[in-house]
Amino acid sequence: MRRSKEGFTLLEVLLSLALAALLLVALNTFIFSMGELWGKNSERRLFDQHVNAVGRFLTEELREATLPPSARASATPVSVQEITPANGAIERLITFELPSGCRLLAWPDRPLPEVVCSLQLREHAGLFLLWHSRLETRFDTDPPRETLLTPWASALAYDYYDTSLKRWTKEMALRNGTNNQPQVPQRLRLTFSYGKMAREIVIPLPLAQQGLPNF
Repeated sequence: MRRSKEGFTLLEVLLSLALAALLLVALNTFIFSMGELWGKNSERRLFDQHVNAVGRFLTEELREATLPPSARASATPVSVQEITPANGAIERLITFELPSGCRLLAWPDRPLPEVVCSLQLREHAGLFLLWHSRLETRFDTDPPRETLLTPWASALAYDYYDTSLKRWTKEMALRNGTNNQPQVPQRLRLTFSYGKMAREIVIPLPLAQQGLPNF
């Protein structure tokens, strides 16, 4: 009874303070070590997130191009066309059409439908989306507008599937088919580079998906 009224002794208080200090030191060491570990991997995580976002965007937009009304019976929603960019050098590019446009397109005036898009890789500059609408008065003469999709795309290759040999072939340039016409690949192989980090993704080029007939 006498001890409970007197409270803690000086020795007990010192011991409790020492234990609390040791616990705080251990907790701070753990927090700082986790923060350091998190910071070291932040660039890798941001790089992977960027690559995944670009891959999802291209997959969704290419799939959108193969849905009606683009996917008509005689249409080729994803093709290879000769495009003349603003720099004036004609180039064969993977081209597709988006009937309703795209959220990344910054129009100078009101947005227009029937947007023709092409993918162009420029060395040391990245992957660009070239686009303009068929409804523009100077569609056939003016170069398409340009939107930078990613500055970290360093290479663009094309995968072709040989049905006779049942194997894939990777080409660094678009292959010519019959009558010397460019052949549309089955997949795009896009390489990203940033510092010492590099990653490659494969984007399938979907076939046209025919809708229900109009009654």
